[in-house]
Amino acid sequence: MSKSKPAARQELAPTGTLRVAVAVSPAPSASFATRDPASGMPKGVAVDLSAHLADKLGMACELVVYPSSGEITEAAAAGAWDVAFMPVDAERAKQVDFGAAYALVESTYLVPAGSTIRKLADVDRPGVRPYGIANTTTARAAARSLKNTTLLTALSVDELIALVEAGKADAVALSRESLTSLAVKLAPGARILDGHFQATSVAIAVPKGRPAALALASALIEGAKAAGMVRRALDQAGLVNATVAPSVFKP
Repeated sequence: MSKSKPAARQELAPTGTLRVAVAVSPAPSASFATRDPASGMPKGVAVDLSAHLADKLGMACELVVYPSSGEITEAAAAGAWDVAFMPVDAERAKQVDFGAAYALVESTYLVPAGSTIRKLADVDRPGVRPYGIANTTTARAAARSLKNTTLLTALSVDELIALVEAGKADAVALSRESLTSLAVKLAPGARILDGHFQATSVAIAVPKGRPAALALASALIEGAKAAGMVRRALDQAGLVNATVAPSVFKP
């Protein structure tokens, strides 16, 4: 072990336990976990990556659960977590530092059964009520793309589902992977629109100002990609069409 490694480990997990921020929702994705119906515990790609990192570090792993990546971002400065997995964008990079990316994602809209919306351009019409999750990469990208209507926000995927079921949302903005699983939870006929309004990466992140921690976490993620662990985690979560980020991919 190099002299710098113990210092990096201390910077990464100052309590001696790797505290991993995980967003939990009903719709799994490369960053969102779901809850196991039997145990109620989080499961999915982020959980598998958390266990992998903790194992490689020889540490216990503690999951710190949030309803969205936006709330994870807001908690970064409070020292509530050590690492997180989230989509990359410039606004979020003001509060966290991004390391190695492990998946590539596209974001689009889901529309409910019977909707007259057929393509992305149809969402950007006066009177259309598109929704996203507040303070997330996807919501910010969707808002930037809209010129003739305004993106409305909810606090969680559960709230988005309730809005669609109540007939209050005309379109829902999420990653394509999340929307694929969300569609089966809604009435038959819900559709995911072709194309995308955002393409980005999902990466490991640490609170600002921890360069040694970031380098160590990134090296572990690159190792997980090289070993096929990320691909297995995506497949086990049902995300068989998700793309693993290239090696040494910079978010």
